[in-house]
Amino acid sequence: MTAGPPRDAPGGPTAGSRLGAEWVLGADGLRFRRAARVILLDDSDRLLLLRGHDVDQPERSWWFTVGGGIDPGEDARSAAVREVREETGLVLAPAELVGPVFTRSAVFDFFAESCRQDEEIFLARVVPRDDDQALSREGWTDLELDVLDELRWWELDALRLVTEEVFPLGLADLVQGLLPRWDGITRHL
Repeated sequence: MTAGPPRDAPGGPTAGSRLGAEWVLGADGLRFRRAARVILLDDSDRLLLLRGHDVDQPERSWWFTVGGGIDPGEDARSAAVREVREETGLVLAPAELVGPVFTRSAVFDFFAESCRQDEEIFLARVVPRDDDQALSREGWTDLELDVLDELRWWELDALRLVTEEVFPLGLADLVQGLLPRWDGITRHL
């Protein structure tokens, strides 16, 4: 480890980044964080996704799984449960998560910065209430309020027809491959 300025000091690894303190500057020059994501399915095999956009590219939006950064001292399973609660209002126990079913290293641009996120992706079944109004945005951060547009349950066939980007790529087919149950093999995407 090399010495340098504190992470929040001018010139430190997060200096000038609008992404937040959990994004550190990696050796490859990209902003980096570890993340936990969850494929949330209901009893009809509908998939709950978020739609977001980048404030620097407002014309572009995409659908993606619930989840986010792993806090210091937190394991991926605990982070996944926390993120589900914060982003949807749904409460899961760590034992309700299956997997990780997938891992992925995603490189993308966000807030005009190149980022890399190493993800562990879990699977969970939830029983939604009667309507989508039961989903809560109360746990969203200021950044999420700015860039997240919608929470929606998707039937897999309908998801295959969307014109916006969906992440991870081929998500409907990836989920289909987990049905009726996961085979116990973690696959890297």
